[in-house]
Amino acid sequence: MLSAGAQDGSWAYYGQDAGGRRYSALKQINDHNVAGLKVAWTYRTGELATYEGTHALAKAAFESTPILIGRTLYLSTPSDRVIAVDAATGQQRWVYDPKVNLHDDHSEITSRGVAYWPAKGGGPLFGNGSVTNGEPGRIFIGTLDGRLIALDATTGKPAADFGKDGAVDLRAGVGDDIAETSPPVVTGDLVIVGSSLGDNYRFDYPQGVVRAYNVRTGKLVWSWNPIPTDPADSAYASWQGPKAHQSGAANAWSILSVDAARDLLFVPTTSPSPDYYGGERKGSNLYANSIVALRASTGKRIWSFQVVHHDLWDFDIAAQPMLVDIDRGGKKIGAVVVGTKMGHIFVLDRETGQSLFPVEERPVPASTVKGEEAWPTQPFPVLPAPLGIQGLSVADAWGPTEEDAAEARRRITSYRSQGPFTPPSPEGSIMAPGNVGGINWSGMCYDPVNDWLITNINLIPAVIRMLPRDSVDIVERADASVMRAETGRQLGTPYVMKRDYLIKVDMRGIVMQVKPPWGTLVAIDLHDGSKKWEVPLGHMMDPARYPDADKWGSINFGGAIVTAGDLIFVAASMDGHFRAFDRRTGKVLWDYALPAAGQATPMTYSLDGKQYVVIAAGGHGKLRTRQGDYVIAFAIK
Repeated sequence: MLSAGAQDGSWAYYGQDAGGRRYSALKQINDHNVAGLKVAWTYRTGELATYEGTHALAKAAFESTPILIGRTLYLSTPSDRVIAVDAATGQQRWVYDPKVNLHDDHSEITSRGVAYWPAKGGGPLFGNGSVTNGEPGRIFIGTLDGRLIALDATTGKPAADFGKDGAVDLRAGVGDDIAETSPPVVTGDLVIVGSSLGDNYRFDYPQGVVRAYNVRTGKLVWSWNPIPTDPADSAYASWQGPKAHQSGAANAWSILSVDAARDLLFVPTTSPSPDYYGGERKGSNLYANSIVALRASTGKRIWSFQVVHHDLWDFDIAAQPMLVDIDRGGKKIGAVVVGTKMGHIFVLDRETGQSLFPVEERPVPASTVKGEEAWPTQPFPVLPAPLGIQGLSVADAWGPTEEDAAEARRRITSYRSQGPFTPPSPEGSIMAPGNVGGINWSGMCYDPVNDWLITNINLIPAVIRMLPRDSVDIVERADASVMRAETGRQLGTPYVMKRDYLIKVDMRGIVMQVKPPWGTLVAIDLHDGSKKWEVPLGHMMDPARYPDADKWGSINFGGAIVTAGDLIFVAASMDGHFRAFDRRTGKVLWDYALPAAGQATPMTYSLDGKQYVVIAAGGHGKLRTRQGDYVIAFAIK
């Protein structure tokens, strides 16, 4: 059954509907006429000017997906400015700036969007935005500095009766490290938030409490902690050690999903802190790295399903859980689809958490790090078959020249590599997939007419070294590659983490050291879990210099959407192009070079009989893609 928004051409949630399916029944733009898609309007946010005098540009990523309410698009910028524009013309209606201090050391500088509450009797969700009872709808945003802000949807002014002067301090009583990078979720009269944490710095980060607030007053209604603190909780014993229950994180930094009819909230949790050492938290660490179903109205846990036991790989559930109705023998089954960085896809019964496809617990390698106890098995879905890289050998070494390939072979040979759950080690372990591999925050989309899941994935191995804290300086002086690697201090543990990737950076830019493809777009039939097709997504090496580069794919961030016009729209790749693919075959039907890279998920809507497709094009500082401040709408002219 299609949601109201999918049927009438609206887009009122980050993921189109509250279950994140990112499907639209619109088909004015379709596989027959998409070649005629042209720019309808362009809006400039002015965001880059806000970074002047700071180092924000190096971390900033424009990852926002606008939502459509009435005739207005609402979006957020990396610095949490909220902007309302006319959806037909791109003309600015208002801007709200929460004045986030960009001089602070934010782990990420991004905001993926905002959420809307329609107000009872107020402006209808899919209507013209008029207010019928004097109570306007509200726009909610969570900020990098840990505030939950409510804005009048009509004026952009803070709602004075929400919290203090329109804001709730999410850090109060929890910790100064709490940030928000994903939109809140609104259900009934509750606005619900998880949190984002830079969780490799120390052991005792704030715990990833999920909280629900009253949409009018900002009063806390309930909270749920993914790290059990009550010995009566059956999961309490899965955290072992004198400091285990002091572990931090296991937070939900991605988008939460809601099944309002069932009063269920689906929470995708992450690794406990720190990501790569669990000696202080032995055991399986239940509720971390899990999809958890909570009663949305009360926060009571209904069920949970753990996708990684005792995470040592930063295998957060980064994608929004996707709520779909799968046709099995003529009967619709409510399911929640969980996409993971491992490339594993779990399809679970929405009410019970039971898997609808076989899942096997398989043995995985033991840790060689003193004090660590890797969990002896991990869950592997039999169907759908795991996507992307599932381990690496020297045969996978690659380079554009024989000299590059030889260097890649030497490097791979020097590391431990025993499959997708190879634990970190002192000599360095290959994580294949890595922490940005598989299905990241880009997430998935779903075609309900054909029961197809579509997702873009990364195929990028990482290398993790665990160095005793007292020997880090000695190792760095002896090995330049260790010096360049990202450092996780992991304070409160005996080890410092060093993270690198199987790439080299020289005058040519990023040169991959594993064979392509490095990013693909995939379609899976959820009737039987079979793969329908898989194609490269974009390119990251210069096609003029490397003629086959367009077959190699690209590291990608930003998701895809699917429409009844048999089209898949996705940008995401490092080449800065926006593309439309044929849903049935994966063939590229339309390609547009954006003025800045599109590391965001697009959206589509219909207004005055015309269908628009919109993408935020602002680039990604950490990926070093072309940056800007564009919001671009396309239509058939």
